Amino acid sequence: MRLAVLDIGSNSAQLQVVDVSAGAPPLPAHAVKEPTLLAEELLPDGTLSETGIERVAAAVSRSVDAAVRLGVDHLYPFVTAAVRDAVNREDVIDRIQAGSGIRPQFLSGEEEARLTYFAARRWYGWSAGRLLLIDIGGGSMELVLGRDEQPELAISLPLGAGRLTREFLTADPPTRAQLKAVRRHVRDTLSEVLDRLRWEGPPRRVVATSKTFKQLARLTGASPQRKGPFVTRSLSLADLRRWIPRLTRLPAAERAGLRGISRPRARQVVAGAVGAEVTLSALDVPRVEICPWALREGILLRHLERVVDKPELPLQPLTRHPDAVVRRLHSAEEEPAPS
Repeated sequence: MRLAVLDIGSNSAQLQVVDVSAGAPPLPAHAVKEPTLLAEELLPDGTLSETGIERVAAAVSRSVDAAVRLGVDHLYPFVTAAVRDAVNREDVIDRIQAGSGIRPQFLSGEEEARLTYFAARRWYGWSAGRLLLIDIGGGSMELVLGRDEQPELAISLPLGAGRLTREFLTADPPTRAQLKAVRRHVRDTLSEVLDRLRWEGPPRRVVATSKTFKQLARLTGASPQRKGPFVTRSLSLADLRRWIPRLTRLPAAERAGLRGISRPRARQVVAGAVGAEVTLSALDVPRVEICPWALREGILLRHLERVVDKPELPLQPLTRHPDAVVRRLHSAEEEPAPS
């Protein structure tokens, strides 16, 4: 069986295809990316523009065509914050369905957080101990803390890189006053949940997911993606603080020429970097490890759980018949007392 996830986000619609095998990891057999660039099409009143709707509908239609060509049996399409939070999201979903024949699902911010954590937990295994996960997307930031398969705490905050860019960093490059305002906003928003995170106790391992963190890690010297997922990659707070002044001086067109920074994300990378720096500083985290698995893998793993064979060594129920219990009691009473 061939499964696929279609992640319809603020920058692109990404199709990830896996061949299902019980017990196997969800390693992609194929991946297709179609640009959406929705961050540029959100209007001041919170609606997605007509151009944005046409663009995302066309991107999804091409992605579905690719899924058909690749022989996908089951597809799970979903939208993230860019569409989910749009005032006219039902109109957007209707247009997507009209053009592609599929109707994407909505995932809440907390559902995204839990599924992303689920993927990271599976990647690192139980030996990782208590795990703190940070994810910065286009519309939201997720903070998740836990030791078991289900997290103890899952929080979604409106601190995505695209959202912060639209609301605060309108100049290119941003002004000093704008940078100060976005820092204050991130710090104030985080202050509402910091006490709860600290109350849960310190994590043994801190990891980060999302394209924002992957690009920042690459910018500061991590190995490129072509080296594969098993290469350890990390991002330090010290490196972020060294790079942010340079990023804030450059216009988006020049940022796109930096190592690891793609052109569609060049405008919002400053907000992503500032958000990451303020968050790591507030949490007293000097370094995060970049986890290769995130939301898409979490969704696939949940589906793969249901594709399992009947156990070869089934457990048998243990029953205790009342008569057997009585016989054991009588036998104990008849035994001679020890001398």
